[in-house]
Amino acid sequence: MKIFYAIQGTGNGHLSRAEQLYPHLQKYGDVEFFLSGSNAQLNTTLPIKYKSNGVSLHYKSTGGMDYGKISKSLGLNIYKEAKALPIEKYDVIINDFEFITSLACSFKKKKSVQFGHQASFQSKLTPRASTFNPIGNLVLDRFVKSTHYLGLHFESYDKNIYNPIIKEEIVQAKVIDEGHIAVYLPQYAIEFVTPYFLAFPTFNFEVFTKEVKQVTINKNITFYPIDNKAFTDRLIRCHGIITAGGFETPAEAMYLKKKVLSIPILNHFEQECNGEAMKKLGVKVIKKIDSNFNQVFSEWVNGDNKINFKHTHSTAAIVDILMNNIPINTL
Repeated sequence: MKIFYAIQGTGNGHLSRAEQLYPHLQKYGDVEFFLSGSNAQLNTTLPIKYKSNGVSLHYKSTGGMDYGKISKSLGLNIYKEAKALPIEKYDVIINDFEFITSLACSFKKKKSVQFGHQASFQSKLTPRASTFNPIGNLVLDRFVKSTHYLGLHFESYDKNIYNPIIKEEIVQAKVIDEGHIAVYLPQYAIEFVTPYFLAFPTFNFEVFTKEVKQVTINKNITFYPIDNKAFTDRLIRCHGIITAGGFETPAEAMYLKKKVLSIPILNHFEQECNGEAMKKLGVKVIKKIDSNFNQVFSEWVNGDNKINFKHTHSTAAIVDILMNNIPINTL
């Protein structure tokens, strides 16, 4: 069986998930990957056969989305790429929220399965943010269309939604608390967050950011370049983590029973929805870093860690469910 797997490269989570799935998918056939988008900072050993700049996300230094830069990534070239993408050569098409593949399947009338976190929003039972965001709703509902769906989320809100894919290093880890606070806030610039973290000199903050190429220290703050292995190690050993409203990182932190402070990217509807789901599990979620941050941080870091997160399906089990229910294309 020939398997085509499309990865949305607007962040590191989609790529990280594909790396965990790859060994299990290989049991079912030959897998070739399409990486679309220019925001992922992780290096990968996956056999990426096709690449595209796709539609990429950009952020302002103070935490919001930069729609001006995002709009520049759109263009007629995407339609040309969709027509040229040779999906007709594959028996199975798995799409992790990638627009060009969705468009190609529409043009060529091919069956596909949208698989991943965004697929969970095809269910009306999945938590939504209360903010009015018609564009955000439209993106989650219509940006990627498939003939079939299998979603991943913090809880199984519906029959086709399963728990997150947790990295094997996390599953097998011996959890340690070395006292530091891990930080992954891709929407904020170093210059912006530094004064807030310096205000707590008794805590060590370990910040992962694309702004540095090597480890850099400023008093009680250590800045790390984006590195999956290093981040996983520091997450396993942290006291707590401050992170955006993504999916994989909060899920891994909750699996490890770490304290989680989530700050969803401003005007990013999916992350705001994730924030709403995390609140229901007991996670502290705030809108932004501002003058109230000192009080928020103190209450969070000294408070109880009562997060109700359950993990019921292994990665192998989820891949088996996916592949046993996936639509097959006639070549």
